[in-house]
Amino acid sequence: MVHIVGAGPGDPELITVKGQKFLSAADVVIYAGSLVNPELLKFCKPDAEIYNSAEMMLDEIIHVIEKSDAQGKEIVRLHTGDPSIYGAIQEQMDLLEEKNIDFDVVPGVSSFLAAAAALKQEYTLPGITQSVIITRRGGRTPVSDKESLKKLAQHQTTLCIFLSIGLIQEVVRDLMSAGFKSSTPIAIVQKASWPDEKIIKGRLETIVEQVKAEKIERTAMIIVGQCLNARKEHYEKSQLYSPKFSHMFRSAK
Repeated sequence: MVHIVGAGPGDPELITVKGQKFLSAADVVIYAGSLVNPELLKFCKPDAEIYNSAEMMLDEIIHVIEKSDAQGKEIVRLHTGDPSIYGAIQEQMDLLEEKNIDFDVVPGVSSFLAAAAALKQEYTLPGITQSVIITRRGGRTPVSDKESLKKLAQHQTTLCIFLSIGLIQEVVRDLMSAGFKSSTPIAIVQKASWPDEKIIKGRLETIVEQVKAEKIERTAMIIVGQCLNARKEHYEKSQLYSPKFSHMFRSAK
């Protein structure tokens, strides 16, 4: 059996209880060494076989899984954050299905959520925006024109931009060409939830120089939108807690 487990954003305590249970019981662990906090490997059994997938090709990963599964071993494929977001797990799952190897998926805390926690920020504020767009800018992995950052940014909603900090100048250019003002607030959260987490807040007109000054080149989330600038007088209060609002658990007063 293969358990594809979301390790969370970095803090070892942010793995799920179920994920930790599978990790602790695994005979074989293949972890995404370029992003997963190695502190998580302390949950593994002393005799567990541990492989760093950052040094492996897809066929090598599948070979280890296939061999281990044939030996009746419990296997954990440990991905960073939540594996469904930029985790490249679909190609792995397709191959496992072809080989009739049973697997399941354990979700994890994504870095865009850990970034919100680090910022102490709600992304969906009534009267500001009720939508969050998760995306990336095209680079070595291309993005189709219909979902380019320029087009998605036209919605003027909260944007969480993955895997794009090395293209911050192009990101800013795309956002401004889509209608975002130069004064639009933007935040960069590097290594959200790690001990060396770093937060930069600025505006589109200043952020490129700020990023250069802090020498942030990877493992950073870009968050853009007016939610970052909202004070209590700017957004509408939720109806959920309003004394004038009735729902199935409470009557209006």
